[in-house]
Amino acid sequence: MKAVALTHYLPVDNPKAFLDVELPKPSVAGRDLLVSVRAISVNPVDTKVRSPKEKIEDSPRVLGWDASGIVEAAGPEVTLFKPGDEVYYAGDITRSGSNAEFQLVDERIVGFKPKSLSFAEAAALPLTTITAYEAFFDRLGIDRDGADAGQSVLIIGAGGGVGSIAIQLAKAAGLVVIATASRPETESWVRELGADHVVNHRQPMVEQVRALGFEHVDHVAIFNDMRHWETAVELIRPQGAIVTIDDTDLPMPMAGMKMKAASLRWEFMFARAMFQTADMIEQHRLLTHVANEIDAGRIRTTLDKVLSPINAENIRAAHALIETGQAKGKIVVQSF
Repeated sequence: MKAVALTHYLPVDNPKAFLDVELPKPSVAGRDLLVSVRAISVNPVDTKVRSPKEKIEDSPRVLGWDASGIVEAAGPEVTLFKPGDEVYYAGDITRSGSNAEFQLVDERIVGFKPKSLSFAEAAALPLTTITAYEAFFDRLGIDRDGADAGQSVLIIGAGGGVGSIAIQLAKAAGLVVIATASRPETESWVRELGADHVVNHRQPMVEQVRALGFEHVDHVAIFNDMRHWETAVELIRPQGAIVTIDDTDLPMPMAGMKMKAASLRWEFMFARAMFQTADMIEQHRLLTHVANEIDAGRIRTTLDKVLSPINAENIRAAHALIETGQAKGKIVVQSF
C-alpha cells in the first residue's frame, strides 16, 4: 500500500522530512477495522511528533491522527461496523497512523461519518471534536443537552481546530461563548461559528472580558498555550474550573486557584485508547452523536483548506501551514 512516512525527525523545510513509501497492507484481528483511507487532516500533534530530534526509526513510521474512509474489513470481535461503512476517527497515537492507504483502528474509537459531509469535510473533525467534547462534557462536567444553558465559557485559542468545533459544541449546549482571536480573519471565523463575544488574546484579556460585563466566567478552556494561565486564573469564577490541552513547562502559579477553590482539568484525547480504559467506547458514541448533530444542521465542518493528493509533498506543506500558527479551522489532505 502507499503511505507517507518518516525515518528521521527533520525540520519541515527539509525535502526528506517525509517520504513516499510502499508498506505491507495490514490484516485485521480482534476489534480492529481495516479502513481504506480517503482523507486525512493535520493537527499540531503531528508537527510535535515530527519535530527535529536525534532519534532514527529502523523502519518507516507513519504519522497522522485524523481520517475518514470506508471499512474494508472487520476483525472477528467487531460488533459496531461492517465492510462498506463510511467512518471517521482520530486513531491511537501508539499505533501506525492515518497517512496511509489502509489503517487498522479499534472500532471503539471510530464513529459513523456524517452522511451530509464529504470525506474531506469529515476528516477535518475527529481529533478536535473528541478533544473539545471531552474537555467540556467529561472534564468540566458541562451538560451536553442544555441543563447548564446561560453559563459562560472563555475559549482561548478559539480560531484553531479545537476552538472551532468547541464554539459550536458550547453553543449547542446553550453556553454564552467568549472567544479569543487576534486577526481580522480569525475574528470573522469565530463569529461565523457562533461566538457571542470576541476578545484579542494578544492584548490584556481581563480588561476586555470585564468590559463585556463579565466579572468572572463559569468555565475557561485554554486551547492554545499556557502563556494565558494567569489571565485564566483571574477570570475563572470561585469554584469554577479551567481545562487545558497544553503540556507546558511554563510556570503555573496556583495561589489564585487555591483562593477560589477552583479546579484544573487536563484533556488528552488519546488517553482512552493509550490505556485501553473501560470507557473507550465513549469516543465511538460521541463521534456518532456529533455526526447526527451535523446531519441535523446544528454543527458544521471546520474544514478550511484542502490539498490533494496524499503524498509526502502535501503532508509537508500541511505541516508547514500548521507551524506558522496562523491557520484557522482545519487543513485536510485527500486522495492517494
